[in-house]
Amino acid sequence: MITYQSTSRAASTILSGIAASFVTIGLATAAVAAAPDTAPSLDGLVGDHGVVQRGQPIVLRGRSMPGRPVTARLSTRTSTATADRNGRFTLRLEPLAAGGPYDLTLTDSNGVTTVRDLLIGDVFLCSGQSNMELPVNAAQDLIPDAHPALDDQLRLVTIPKATSETPLARFAAMPRWAAAGPDTVPGFSAACFYMVQALRRSEGVPIGAIHASWGGSRISAWMSDTALRSAGLARAADLLALHATDPVAAERGASTIWEDWWRRGTGDAPGREPWQPDAAIDWKPVPRIGNFEQWGVPALADYNGMVWYQRVVTLTAAQARGAATLAIGVVDDADRTWVNGIGVGGNSNAGRARVYPLPAGLLKAGRNVITVNDDDVYAFGGMTGPAETMMLTLADGSAVPIGDGWRYAIAKRVAGNAPRSPWDDINGAGTLYNGMIAPIGATALAGIAWYQGESDTGLPGYETRLAAMTRGWRQQFGAPAIPLAIAQLANYGTPPIAPGESGWAEVREAQRLMAARDGHAGVAVTIDLGDPLDIHPGEKHAVGQRLARVLRPLAYGARAPAGPGIASASRAPGGGVTLRFTGVTGALHAQAARGPIGFELCGAEVGSCRYADGVAQGDRVTLAADGKPVVRVRYAWADSPVVNLADDAQLPVGPFEIVLP
Repeated sequence: MITYQSTSRAASTILSGIAASFVTIGLATAAVAAAPDTAPSLDGLVGDHGVVQRGQPIVLRGRSMPGRPVTARLSTRTSTATADRNGRFTLRLEPLAAGGPYDLTLTDSNGVTTVRDLLIGDVFLCSGQSNMELPVNAAQDLIPDAHPALDDQLRLVTIPKATSETPLARFAAMPRWAAAGPDTVPGFSAACFYMVQALRRSEGVPIGAIHASWGGSRISAWMSDTALRSAGLARAADLLALHATDPVAAERGASTIWEDWWRRGTGDAPGREPWQPDAAIDWKPVPRIGNFEQWGVPALADYNGMVWYQRVVTLTAAQARGAATLAIGVVDDADRTWVNGIGVGGNSNAGRARVYPLPAGLLKAGRNVITVNDDDVYAFGGMTGPAETMMLTLADGSAVPIGDGWRYAIAKRVAGNAPRSPWDDINGAGTLYNGMIAPIGATALAGIAWYQGESDTGLPGYETRLAAMTRGWRQQFGAPAIPLAIAQLANYGTPPIAPGESGWAEVREAQRLMAARDGHAGVAVTIDLGDPLDIHPGEKHAVGQRLARVLRPLAYGARAPAGPGIASASRAPGGGVTLRFTGVTGALHAQAARGPIGFELCGAEVGSCRYADGVAQGDRVTLAADGKPVVRVRYAWADSPVVNLADDAQLPVGPFEIVLP
């Protein structure tokens, strides 16, 4: 346990404890800031039973009294620094080789803080959305590795879910490290655990795994302010800053972005949009507040998409005077809400009740129109209330119930995903970075594993955002070349019967291109590990193994190939195409067929792609000409492609698009 010993008190004060049966974060009683009569405290993730990165300077940040010298001792390393006027200090210890366990002590004139049972080894950060979050006990890997014996040299920690509009300097409670074992592994990220388990076995050094993910999140939520601005998201970053001081103005700005997106996608003229008070669309009575799939309306029985809701409230001049509060209950999944044609709020948390402030002057005597756009992106949708919680609370404290009397209309289809508010918890701009990554501080890392992208399907510019996020994280963690292993999106959905466009394929290609251009990143192909009926495929053991395989050459200099990837394309005699692959173990083989399937020859135009016959030999695939122009070649270009090309290590060739010279 982290122990604080105060010279002004004879007894030690234990501020946090570690229970071996827990991997996820529990509550701790450590104070957020050092008080006058306490010993120094640490920020970041240096806590009992933790792992500190070997071979790199050890940066310790924490708090003491202003002007007070603080000394750190770890093994043979010592460093002293003085707390600044805000009581914050930064200590730097010389690197240590793999080893331990050690106790770390922090000493100032008021006492000693001891962090116990630290190992020196390799530290990996695993992050992303639900496929990284999926725990071992929810995966389908019923193998001995899922129920390991205690390994005290493999330590795990999960960062608590938190969002913030500004970067947090420290966690509210120190996250708890614990050794991997039968009591701690089941609740930990499956992809992350299987990755570090494989690295622990191959590298033979202590390993620490930090897991920080949130299902459904967009990559923008994981980006720092600098990363957002470098990726063309300065407007979102500015709105996030504005929201802290003027939330009403910020909400209107977010609504303007959404409204611009709608008009571009639908062609609706200004003043003729569905959120206008007199919108002339096909309104029908809402049968009841609840999931619209259960209304008995055939068009909504299995519907994912947008639905408009409208409710009219008639007020007297006295009622309309002053500010008010609008409570519309839970909206599944995301909403954008207007009152009298003015945007007042929006959120994409499918379980959160919406409560929006209405400034004075927005309501008026007579007819007031509330309009809600519900964007149902997955499973059930609708305004689900409960109806009795839905009300308009007026300035005088009286409330107008609005749990009935609504009407609805199915919205036009718009290409791509709707914009979300920058302060949205999982789909915002920097919110998860601020709450979950920034407090990790300057922790040195051996590598990062990233499994995310499903929520960015349909949003252009993913490669730019991924590169910017990676640069920002590397800057925070103090090394410009931290290895990055990207889990490429798995197959999901109905297999194609003809070539076509695919949002999932575009995200996979963005992941591949970012890794290729980065120089310190690689892609773990999972195109054969998905489930056409489940966006959360249960096979995570192979995902972790492949992530480890990508990291070995990047982090350890291993020579083993990480898996086949496209290297070049050239025109062959007779009009065909020859593709050369790198990272091949042995040779490429077509499984269960004469030749590889899933290749497409394409012209320059959209819709010009057609399936091609091919022959695999060694590290090459030759595609036969079909007498039509060929400008580019695609492989596995679908949400859920059928593929059969792999090498002798049974590692599949991943999706790609390449332009011919």
